[in-house]
Amino acid sequence: MHTPPRLLCVALGGALLTQLAACGTLFYPERRGQIDGKLDPVVFALDAVGLLLYIVPGLIALGIDFATGAIYLPGGEKYTVAPTRLREALDEQGQVNRQQLRGIIREATGQDAPLDHPQLIEQRGSQAHLSALGLRPSA
Repeated sequence: MHTPPRLLCVALGGALLTQLAACGTLFYPERRGQIDGKLDPVVFALDAVGLLLYIVPGLIALGIDFATGAIYLPGGEKYTVAPTRLREALDEQGQVNRQQLRGIIREATGQDAPLDHPQLIEQRGSQAHLSALGLRPSA
């Protein structure tokens, strides 16, 4: 029994097309980089359909979506504050004025930051990290 090459090409193209369409990395490239969260049922279902139809490409699609984080629903809103704006919260000795920092965060996000919370972890930056942000240590 001989299968025409054109039929094989159509079948292979259809298989690849369904796997590419089922990949959350292509649907939601902005989600890449997430490490956890709730699974997106739509992306998982599309990957699962690919898994049912074609085992190896389905496993690859699931693996890629989990590895890139595109299978997770987006988390909360994310805000950024320019490093130059954060300079306003530093005093002459290079110490952070928490009240001023709280005001900058409130202005940028519209939410109050619990900077006095007992479980707050304060992390010091290195000189390399400060220079990457365009800041100079003043100590």
